[in-house]
Amino acid sequence: MAGFLSAIANIISSDSTYINGALFVALLGFAATGEWVAERSGTLNISVEGMLLAGAFSSAVGYDLTSSIVVGILSGILGAIVVASLQAEMSHRLAADQFVVGLTLNILVLGLTGFLDREIDPTTSFATRWGVPLLEHVPLVGQALFDQRWPFYLLYPLIPFSWWLVYRTRWGLELRSAGENPQSADVSGIDVNRRRRQSIYYAGFTSGLGGAFLVFAQVGRFEDSIVGGRGFIAIAAVIFGGWTLRGTIAGCVLFAGALSFRLSIQGLGYQINTELLQSLPFVVTILGMAVFAHRVRAPAALARPFVRGIK
Repeated sequence: MAGFLSAIANIISSDSTYINGALFVALLGFAATGEWVAERSGTLNISVEGMLLAGAFSSAVGYDLTSSIVVGILSGILGAIVVASLQAEMSHRLAADQFVVGLTLNILVLGLTGFLDREIDPTTSFATRWGVPLLEHVPLVGQALFDQRWPFYLLYPLIPFSWWLVYRTRWGLELRSAGENPQSADVSGIDVNRRRRQSIYYAGFTSGLGGAFLVFAQVGRFEDSIVGGRGFIAIAAVIFGGWTLRGTIAGCVLFAGALSFRLSIQGLGYQINTELLQSLPFVVTILGMAVFAHRVRAPAALARPFVRGIK
């Protein structure tokens, strides 16, 4: 028992635990913030995994062609928005099943990027590391939060901007109306399906940033397994957080902690069953959902397609 507690203490006091945790929080945060906006409109965007992967691959190709990380990030956003547009148009213009469309897109993007990666084999590079004076020297969390590669810092303005967009703009009010009572919103003159499509485009935008972050700030290269199911963890973070932005970010921190814990155990040389370590983040995700999901209220029209005149 003493050895176990000592190992836990070593992991908690290790700088690498917090650095890895911050990287995972950023990845989940980029994806989950856009997913939160989409779900507040009443749409369940299952294709966020595919958006992240498309964003990562497009970022790598953009950098390979231009040697510019800025162009790479813009390319990543464009690639993810292409996937988002397919999800949006098929789910909220053609009224196809949201779940089927999302899962199909995830499989399609995985196969397509894997094939194109072998054909193109894009070269990538890490972004420059930026340290914030004074703050980077804060014990434990300073390096994790204020001494990162510069795409990491895009998350800081993205979170308050998303909150402002949903709660302080007319567009956000109409978006929330579409998620809570689409029939009443329609009577008020709001184009419900258009707002839902726009929310998915926004999820594509943030997921594109997440994919670019993966390539330029976390991994440094593209491979078809780069996302590894974290898009689904981002969806779980939104549900765990009760469809609030602060709760969503809290969910990202919890699940990122599990991902970081797994890496820290291996990095510090502790021997634990490999399969158990691989499953740890998903076990924590399932447990978190089981404990908290029934205590929160989803948007009333979440995952319900809207057809004018049909309740």
